[in-house]
Amino acid sequence: MLTTRFVTGAPNWLDLGTPDIDGAASFYGGLFGWEFRSGGPETGGYGFFQLDGRTAAGGMQTTPDQGPPSWTVYFQTPDADATAKAAEQAHGSVLMQPMDVLDQGRMAILADQAGVPFGIWQPAANKGLEVVEKPGSLCWLELYTPDLPGAAGFYNRLFGWETSALTFAGVTYTTVHPAGTESDAMFGGIVPLDDDPTREKAGAWLPYFEVLDTDATVAAAQERGGVVRLPASDLEDVGRIAELADPYGARFAVIKSSPPQT
Repeated sequence: MLTTRFVTGAPNWLDLGTPDIDGAASFYGGLFGWEFRSGGPETGGYGFFQLDGRTAAGGMQTTPDQGPPSWTVYFQTPDADATAKAAEQAHGSVLMQPMDVLDQGRMAILADQAGVPFGIWQPAANKGLEVVEKPGSLCWLELYTPDLPGAAGFYNRLFGWETSALTFAGVTYTTVHPAGTESDAMFGGIVPLDDDPTREKAGAWLPYFEVLDTDATVAAAQERGGVVRLPASDLEDVGRIAELADPYGARFAVIKSSPPQT
């Protein structure tokens, strides 16, 4: 599962682009107990959502020309420039060229072969998220894609990701884990796009956050102006999940995970 012992290809950062960072901070604070801490003038308004003093995500206020409100997931790379070049060679694209972020690290925004955006982070002073898997923090990722085999091949070429097939209720679910790790190090899944007309045609990355009570979190989101995209439901041996959108349209999911099987 997710860990802060980051390796190449593992998710190591997550941030929110929103038209109202104060409103977003209030919304997610009510859901997850986050506190927003500004990075100061030198960061251009970028800041950090903290959970009990540990960074659970980043965020900043964005304008319409920077794209719709959304969560962006970043994957660890030892060389952002080489990974950006490899993405282009694998029929992806570079949406934001590699750049240094003060002394914190080097980043770029890429898109996969289907046009789904994601980030890469080459750590320096900032090694990545400080908390995952705990209630109020990132615990899983899903890639919705129109081309599952193409996506698996793209990310394998870029990061060396390996896949495994799990079966839930007769449906095969494709999971991914970093190269050279066991399948129990899986951190996400790849899901074929369905006929949901509200989902982006090119697909998207969807972050999941662990919660103590899925139904209570859904109710809290609605009270604060959020929208329920998929109602709370149970997945056997996985947990109780729901897909939401914040008041500005950024999508995410929540899960109360089932206890590990013994």
